[in-house]
Amino acid sequence: VEAFDVSACGGTHVARTGAIGIIAVAGSEKFKGGTRLEFLCGGRALAGFHALGDSVAASVRLLSVLPAELPAAIERQQTEARDLRRQVKDLQARLAGHEAAALADAAEPAGSMRLVVAALEGWDANALKTIAAAIAARPGHAALLVGSPAPAAIVVARAQDVAIDCAAILKQLTATFGGKGGGRPELAQGGGLQAPTEDVVRAGRALMGLS
Repeated sequence: VEAFDVSACGGTHVARTGAIGIIAVAGSEKFKGGTRLEFLCGGRALAGFHALGDSVAASVRLLSVLPAELPAAIERQQTEARDLRRQVKDLQARLAGHEAAALADAAEPAGSMRLVVAALEGWDANALKTIAAAIAARPGHAALLVGSPAPAAIVVARAQDVAIDCAAILKQLTATFGGKGGGRPELAQGGGLQAPTEDVVRAGRALMGLS
């Protein structure tokens, strides 16, 4: 196209432009100081139109709105989803606090320490870390918590006055059961342990000094 575009030939030659059929611009973007256009033509343009129509029709049915109301409906759904995620996160944090308190109250004595080694079902890695840290906030306490089911997440945490190397314990468990992780002497976490939960708990008890 003179004074507009120069491109190497990259398509089928036609005897006349009418043979191309429908031309639909699908999108554009800035590219190297110019503008790159994406377009469909002929049967592909028609197929793209049908696919778009099917997607809009399905979205309209799911959201019970008119086509023109789709953007606002989607934005409303996204806002509600963000609010729900925030509420769930807050409730999980509160529940984690109660779970930590119950576990700490039932901690097993081991010399001058009180230890918690347990498998917790339904908690993700972040929640396990929150619970373990809350237990370790109590003087003399340490916790080794394993998620369930496998592949398991694991967190080891201890209070400042407890002589346990959490990173070393985690390293031994991942060497035995797979997975990976790391941390510091006072807090370590990992994941991907491929073993029955009871086996991990049993090994964790031994490493923490419990029978």
